[in-house]
Amino acid sequence: MLFLIQIDAQIRYSIPEEMRKGSLIGNVAQDLGLDIKRLRSGRARIVTGENVQYAELKTDKGTLVVNERIDREQLCGDVTPCSFTFEILLENPMELHPVTIEVLDVNDNAPTFQSKHLDFEISELASIGSSFDLEAAGDSDVGQNSLQEYVLAQNNNFVLKENVNPDGTKFIQMVLQNALDREKQSHINLKLVAVDGGSPQRSGTVNINVVVLDVNDNAPVFNQKIYKASVTENSPKGTHVVTVNASDIDSGANSEVTYSFSKSKASVADFFEINEITGGVFLAKELDFEKDKKLEFRVEAKDQGGLTDTCKVEIDILDVNDNAPVVNVMSFTSPVSEDSPVGTTIGIINVKDFDSGENGQVRCSVEGNAPVEIKSNVRNYYALVTNAPLDRESLSEFNITVIASDSGKPPLSVNKKFNLKISDVNDNPPVFTRALYSAAITENNSPGYSLLNVVAKDADENQNARVSYILEECDIGGSPVSGYISVNSENGVVCAARSFDYEQTKEFVCVIKAQDGGSPPLSSNVTVKILVQDQNDNAPQVLYPVQTGGSLVAEMVPRSADVGYLVTKVVAVDVDSGQNAWLSYKLQKAADRALFEVGLQNGEIRTIRQVTDKDAVKQRLTVIVEDNGQPSRSATVIVNVAVADSFPEVLSEFTDFTHDKEYNDNLTFYLVLALAVVSFLFITCVVVIISVKIYRWRQSRILYHSNLPVIPYYPPRYSDTLGTGTLPHVYNYDTCRTTDSRKSDIKYMQPMSQSLLDVGGNDPEAQQIEKQFAGSNMSTLNGS
Repeated sequence: MLFLIQIDAQIRYSIPEEMRKGSLIGNVAQDLGLDIKRLRSGRARIVTGENVQYAELKTDKGTLVVNERIDREQLCGDVTPCSFTFEILLENPMELHPVTIEVLDVNDNAPTFQSKHLDFEISELASIGSSFDLEAAGDSDVGQNSLQEYVLAQNNNFVLKENVNPDGTKFIQMVLQNALDREKQSHINLKLVAVDGGSPQRSGTVNINVVVLDVNDNAPVFNQKIYKASVTENSPKGTHVVTVNASDIDSGANSEVTYSFSKSKASVADFFEINEITGGVFLAKELDFEKDKKLEFRVEAKDQGGLTDTCKVEIDILDVNDNAPVVNVMSFTSPVSEDSPVGTTIGIINVKDFDSGENGQVRCSVEGNAPVEIKSNVRNYYALVTNAPLDRESLSEFNITVIASDSGKPPLSVNKKFNLKISDVNDNPPVFTRALYSAAITENNSPGYSLLNVVAKDADENQNARVSYILEECDIGGSPVSGYISVNSENGVVCAARSFDYEQTKEFVCVIKAQDGGSPPLSSNVTVKILVQDQNDNAPQVLYPVQTGGSLVAEMVPRSADVGYLVTKVVAVDVDSGQNAWLSYKLQKAADRALFEVGLQNGEIRTIRQVTDKDAVKQRLTVIVEDNGQPSRSATVIVNVAVADSFPEVLSEFTDFTHDKEYNDNLTFYLVLALAVVSFLFITCVVVIISVKIYRWRQSRILYHSNLPVIPYYPPRYSDTLGTGTLPHVYNYDTCRTTDSRKSDIKYMQPMSQSLLDVGGNDPEAQQIEKQFAGSNMSTLNGS
């Protein structure tokens, strides 16, 4: 996969040095065929490994302008042609356009001599044609603007001669043209002028002082004209480089030779030292291969008479691996989305090593097991690309360490660390902590009762991890589930929306959905099972004997019945379940307890002794039916038993009972009516008395006091117009009335108590008994 597009075409501009900042270099957009919009959208910029950026890219115009003053001599020295190269980098897609700027020389430097004057001591016996090396002038300019010629001032003894080395470099000598005569002229003063070829022309001058020595007719001679040596860079000061040797066939003091650096290149003294006696050359300071790869200079041997000879010394500087690679970050993107495909470019770096050969060969790698690798298909440029899928939930951020090392011995390396953050995408649905939730609740609960709490976790972050809980729609017994329970969308608390009735709903199942806040949202479901537990909230219901309001039903027992005779059976049911539905039967009240008993479990009424003639015909039994709940509930039933052998006997007894019942009913009615009339009169009197009291009080306030606000007075617990009665709460009352007012009853019921369920039935057996006693006008009496 290519991450970077390198354009083979290279544009080149030529500009003179010393141009002002902002001067136009060229129209890059036009020359590269790029649109101005492409430069802006691609965030076009100049990429250079140098510390100084000489050019600036104007993306709004597509032009290159001078950013810093360019001094060709400072930039390139003697190298010609002088140029510098940089790349224009565009993104989306990435493109690399190399640009070369050639800097043309202008004649802004005059030739200069390092020495202010040159001193020579020459024997008067020096032969005609003897040559003397002169210091070369330096000119930082190149080409036509560089040093072109030397001019020696007019004199009678010396002329100027230019010589060319095999490598093309020039050096000048002063050649003796006419013999010297110390007796005529012991000192000769000359001027040497160096002239360049620029326009306007520039020049430099140095004075030459010649002292004529007496009588020394043999000059020293080097045993070789060129000395070659090599030294590694960074060698310590004082390291021996080479030894030159010259001999003089003269004898005595005239044969003693001293060595010195030739004045042709005075700057060599900054790098080397020479032993004047032995001719040994030593380092004066450490050398740097990256600045100077080769140094050349001349050594002069001179005897005591002033005769000299020169030789050339060439020093090759050997590179050592003393420069670690340099890593420059071109671009780096963080954070990166976790759904980025494998091969996504997250950064571009530029790596350089200023050493040469193997010492300058660089290789890059990524340390550790980060899901990133290095790729390169452009010189010195490397891309950081992903080599595995990213998952923020597994690794939200990690460090990338790039190691750049060269091939030197020992190799040098540098580390560059990057911190890459992974941004979240909504790729994880919420997950419930349990596969199934269940809760149990006792019936008759209060609406809003908290049943359970469902919890779902989302491995994403921020909005993508914000979980909302939703109750999925479904029907329970034909009604929507929202009528049974509700769920808090924020915390997942499930609450009852109604009071449950076990007899109607014993259990139900629903589904709750957890949905995150991502886009698009992700969700998961969980099943919730609600179990309704029974509560003893239903009293037993008597199915038989059937209680009727207008007639009296009685069971008939013959007087010949033996012990254990089955009179009847009380049948009752309880709609509760479990132990709340276990029923027990007890005989609460009977005219003759020694005659009848009730089965505790089956409700069967049997005789417990032999029936005799003394036993009354009318027998009234009150049976109570209780369940086994806590607290227990009960129901009562009255069973009328007729102890007789024939129907007429039974009819006569129950007829009297009917007349008594009618009399009692009438008496009760009149008593209630009288109580209502008396209560009404009492209340009316109280209201009238209070009204009179208030009226008199208001009149007294008007007659004897000033006009102050009237404050009414209400007796304690008096009912005001706002409806605050003398009873602070609402109470329920259950009234049971009979024909006999003495047997009427009123029962106070607690709030929220359960009402007894009246059951009416059409039992065939009960109807048959009722037909047998038709016309008797007997009624059944019910009690609580």
